[in-house]
Amino acid sequence: MPDRTAQAVAEQSVREFLAADTAARALGITVSQVAPGAVTAHMTIAREMLNGHGSAHGAALFAVADIAFAMACNSHGAPAVGRSCTIEYLAPAFADEAVTATAVERAVVGRGGIYDVAVTRDADGRLLAELRGHSRLVPSAPGTA
Repeated sequence: MPDRTAQAVAEQSVREFLAADTAARALGITVSQVAPGAVTAHMTIAREMLNGHGSAHGAALFAVADIAFAMACNSHGAPAVGRSCTIEYLAPAFADEAVTATAVERAVVGRGGIYDVAVTRDADGRLLAELRGHSRLVPSAPGTA
């Protein structure tokens, strides 16, 4: 269980990050849980997010996973950016389905971090995608990220 100070920093950092993230707002992404290095984010698949097969575009699932990853790696109060990530798509999502992205910090060594994000369908808990993200702490001066 995180200490109260670390938890307060995580909550404030994620609140500020989400308020500044126009992409997350445009996609309707919300957050339900925050801890140091961990975030649970939610999104509903809109019809505008469907691909030519009628299922959620991979970019939509990637977006919710990437935004959860971004908030998790920025939850320690120090600015971090994604350095790289890979995603495996395991099952489709469809219009009007709610999905959840759960990001968990696996390791932080020096300025680098590794995070895993599971994207699941809320209705049945089915695993839709798994993202592994690598982060990098960056200087906090404006314009240096």
